[in-house]
Amino acid sequence: MADEYEIASELDLKGLQCPMPMVRVSQEMARVPVGSVVKAVATDPACKADITAWARLTGNQVLSVDEVDGAITLLVKRLG
Repeated sequence: MADEYEIASELDLKGLQCPMPMVRVSQEMARVPVGSVVKAVATDPACKADITAWARLTGNQVLSVDEVDGAITLLVKRLG
């Protein structure tokens, strides 16, 4: 799925526990231009719900959530 989007920034969040993956994604989204996609790779299962809820509340969009061998990859698009 990541191949379908131009990734503006990649975050390695492996080993971070809730709420830090969401906090780091939020900080990175403030740095990239509107329309950009941030790729985040985390290992905390809670990040799926946390980042999805954060995106919904902030007007951003989770494009995909994939999990392979405990690594969770999220693509998040900055909409506003």
